[in-house]
Amino acid sequence: MGLFATCDLCDLHKNDTDGAFRVLPPVFHNFGGRTVFSGPVATVKCFEDNTPVKAAVESPGHGRVLVVDGGGSLRRALVGGNLAAAAARNGWAGIVVDGCVRDVAELQQCDVGIRALGLMPLPTERRLPGLVDQPVQMQGVWVRPGDWLYADADGIVILAEPAPEAPAR
Repeated sequence: MGLFATCDLCDLHKNDTDGAFRVLPPVFHNFGGRTVFSGPVATVKCFEDNTPVKAAVESPGHGRVLVVDGGGSLRRALVGGNLAAAAARNGWAGIVVDGCVRDVAELQQCDVGIRALGLMPLPTERRLPGLVDQPVQMQGVWVRPGDWLYADADGIVILAEPAPEAPAR
């Protein structure tokens, strides 16, 4: 991962109008052991059933970021300590969840970036299999498999192509 600052990326792309540069709304909180992370995006869409999330993090991550469209649900946690540990063990750079996570003390110990809307101790139910590697909307912002996600203390940005290396602040 090259050095970057999301503010610098925003400065570079503030006049872009082609949709290749996007910024996620400031509603995601940091829960993982890494506060700065980036990588190519893999996507999962599921609602209150983390079956496809589990399958993803138990596979090789190759430095990717798993973007989970959980429909913004605040009723069930889609990622917990076991899945975060699997993500770290399998080489995922990060997980961004449009929904909730749980086991916050365990998440903080995992060497993976984790952003989510909030905490919810309830686990998921097995309902629907979900979708994998499809374009998803995260709080109204489109994220596609193969996009590049950059996250730091200032926010989360999405680029259609990897950003050139820039000095971090």
